[in-house]
Amino acid sequence: MRIFQCQACQAPVYFENTACLRCGHALAFQSIYQKLVSLQRQNNSWAWVLDDGQSYRYCKNYQYQVCNWLVVSDNLQEYCEACQLNKTIPNLNSTDNLLAWRRLEVAKRRLIYSLKRLRLPIRSKKSPADLGLAFDFLSADDPTANSRPVRTGHAHGLITINLAEADPIHREQFRKKLSEPYRTLIGHFRHEIGHYYWELLIRNQTNQRAQFRALFGDESQDYSAALAAYYQNGAPANWQQKHISTYATAHPWEDWAETWAHYLHIMDTMETGYSFGLSLAPKLSPNSSLSRMVHFDPYEENDFNIIFDTFIPLTFALDSFNRGMGLPDVYPFVVAPLVKEKLSFIHNLILQSKEKLP
Repeated sequence: MRIFQCQACQAPVYFENTACLRCGHALAFQSIYQKLVSLQRQNNSWAWVLDDGQSYRYCKNYQYQVCNWLVVSDNLQEYCEACQLNKTIPNLNSTDNLLAWRRLEVAKRRLIYSLKRLRLPIRSKKSPADLGLAFDFLSADDPTANSRPVRTGHAHGLITINLAEADPIHREQFRKKLSEPYRTLIGHFRHEIGHYYWELLIRNQTNQRAQFRALFGDESQDYSAALAAYYQNGAPANWQQKHISTYATAHPWEDWAETWAHYLHIMDTMETGYSFGLSLAPKLSPNSSLSRMVHFDPYEENDFNIIFDTFIPLTFALDSFNRGMGLPDVYPFVVAPLVKEKLSFIHNLILQSKEKLP
């Protein structure tokens, strides 16, 4: 993600900030312009410090300290475009639930930011049958779960996230149990949204579906049987030659969702590197493949090879910092040539979807 500045005093601030720690100005995210803006009181509403002629109010969920996005004051909608996507939120009578929901919303907003930068369609789901997007944040202890196991997943545009995933201890236990090198909230969101965009970008598109099957396999094979076989037998011995993770071997849909999540990992990391003006000049031979400068915005770059060939050295440097601190690698994955081809397919598919937008 890009870095932001307080418009009033130019101090660097984070995407989630609601106030500048240097000058005290209120901060909020204006999603149309994709800017974190500094605010000043204007009667019962807010105005930008650099005035755009509009008056604003915070999203209704600002009261719970889970949202810092703005809504135009004369808009009848109480919620921002990110919060409008919520179908079910946790029972807020529980302090633990409120804390977990805040963590989920941080990850979700970073996801929505990336989707907007990619200019992918984002539309709130109005009925179970339409192709819109919605989120259920459910707890096994919540009556809305109807006493059924709460599983993180996707079904026809409805993404369910188990509230327990917001607990780092729970998440680490499952990461070890499933032998996963990486398990994060943002990773869950990026994976599940991949299933959603498969429905939008591939399912009913003959050419794209043929290309998908050539790379990922035939998704018409029985999904439940494939998952059962994966959990019983695990991944094949040579899985790294064709897949980004062991779970990606379970079924072509999961291969797609895992690869899609990694594409979003790459784009976010690269935008951060570009925003900070990072360059790598390692103390190695002059021809080292690690010598790179992140001089381009990945969301504006058409050639995925350029993005990828800069991403790999950047993550090598980040992993080296983490190892020096005794922390796990930032990106603990090996990207085989076929996986890179899959990532490139996703990049080009998104570029094609942009061309169809007005």
